[in-house]
Amino acid sequence: MKRFDIYMAGVGGQGIGLLSEAVLRAADYAGHTACGVDTHGLAQRGGMVESFVRIGSPVTTPLFRRGRASLVLALERTEAYRAAEAWARPGGTLIYYDASWQPLSVRLGKDEPIHPGGVEECCARLEVGCIAVTTAVPDPRMQNVALLAVLAREKLIPGVEIEHYRKALRDLLPDRVLEENLKILEGM
Repeated sequence: MKRFDIYMAGVGGQGIGLLSEAVLRAADYAGHTACGVDTHGLAQRGGMVESFVRIGSPVTTPLFRRGRASLVLALERTEAYRAAEAWARPGGTLIYYDASWQPLSVRLGKDEPIHPGGVEECCARLEVGCIAVTTAVPDPRMQNVALLAVLAREKLIPGVEIEHYRKALRDLLPDRVLEENLKILEGM
């Protein structure tokens, strides 16, 4: 597989680490070489969390330059806007969960919150495909699996199918929450 770069962003506590690990494992189950790294910053205090994932060959580092991501995943509207602007390549795709968790910079008054149509306007300007996930989930901690469901349905990572994501979630989630998350994965 040709190299495929993915950037993920959210606010601390949203589950970017699980999302990143699920994508890595799904790619591995699909037979791809993959590597990734998370940066947590002020995750404990609602700060930005980001992950870099590279899939394909040759892959020697998970890090890549701004403006190179084929796929951007975000779990919050303001972070989606920022991530698309900084990391998405023209022709790439952004999938984001349309929620406003008010990142730390918004709460401190340093940045304005992004209005609901702002992400789509940004993506149109950047020539980036945009998919907003608005389906309600039973628990906000499941928003990351809602993104996985759309990622699987749209087949945005070449060669990675829903069964690969299913196997990844079985590896990562305890039995008490696995079945509910699999319902979200398969139901969207």
